[in-house]
Amino acid sequence: MKEIQYTITDLCGLHARPAGELVRLAQSHQSQVRMLRGERSCDVKSVLSLMGLGVRQGETVTVQTTGPDEAEAADAIQAFLSARV
Repeated sequence: MKEIQYTITDLCGLHARPAGELVRLAQSHQSQVRMLRGERSCDVKSVLSLMGLGVRQGETVTVQTTGPDEAEAADAIQAFLSARV
């Protein structure tokens, strides 16, 4: 399992457009991808689940990838988060 932490910088938090793009990115990998915010977590391959997490600006999330391409998935998600949210 690979794990990354990221603090959301976008003023709107993790809103609909980047959430949809993040879901598509996660779906392009075989590994399971989960996002944790405090005590709550979600499957990043589900846009409804991800939006339900309600991540706001300034909050730190943890992303966990588990599976055959976990390193590549974690790297791609880290790059996406740094560039978009």
